[in-house]
Amino acid sequence: MLWVKAFHIVFVAAWFAGLFYMPRIFVNLAMVPPDSHAERERLLLMGHKLYRFMSLLMVPALALGLTLWLYFGIGRAPGNYWLHAKLLLVLGAVAYHFICRAILRSFELLANRRSHRWYRVFNEVSVLLFAGIVVLVVVKPI
Repeated sequence: MLWVKAFHIVFVAAWFAGLFYMPRIFVNLAMVPPDSHAERERLLLMGHKLYRFMSLLMVPALALGLTLWLYFGIGRAPGNYWLHAKLLLVLGAVAYHFICRAILRSFELLANRRSHRWYRVFNEVSVLLFAGIVVLVVVKPI
């Protein structure tokens, strides 16, 4: 079980590193001047590569987490409401992951209408999700 837990932590941390960085690419894309096609294309390429890599990291992170829960029984004891809250935040992280894909697509289609400031705030959502998940797992406050 400890090997599964260790690899779960590694893949979750790596996946969230991507979730932390993707909105930084959006900030830069939102600041690209309209006539700077090469810079825009370079940032879009970076975004696509990062998204693909993040997706490859998300799958084992979720699979290992499900293994810990369903096979090893982590959090299945009565009164473990911290796991319910954690699963809710994990669903939020998965939704955030797919929202990043939609935003990347909007930049690709030249349909972005948000400012770089909006993406700077959007960037903090992943930090809050990660902090909430870590606190729930370590402290188990509920």
